[in-house]
Amino acid sequence: MEELLHLTEAAAYQVKDMMKEAEETDSYLRVAVNGGGCSGLSYSMTLEQDVKEDDVVFEQHGIKVVVDKISAGILKGTKIDYKQSLLGGGFTIDNPNAIATCGCGSSFRTAQVAGTPGDC
Repeated sequence: MEELLHLTEAAAYQVKDMMKEAEETDSYLRVAVNGGGCSGLSYSMTLEQDVKEDDVVFEQHGIKVVVDKISAGILKGTKIDYKQSLLGGGFTIDNPNAIATCGCGSSFRTAQVAGTPGDC
């Protein structure tokens, strides 16, 4: 069975650092897909204390991850990594379901979900 989403060790390490800085070490990492951006869908990653009834909950590299049921279908097989460079660092999201992304790289769409395109 294909996993819902894969959080790399580098991404988990960065999330743990962010949780420590925010004093939210007992929080969950919520990964979601929202409408918006030029291509129609955008990613969201937040720290949360609450789990909703229809959330999918799992753990990777010591990080408790929650994904809502609607986002789960769009995120299936997605890899979240963290890349460091001379100019800083940032999370990268590789979603095999995305068929188009916008020029600025902040939004996407899938074959099944177009989202609600707007301004970048």
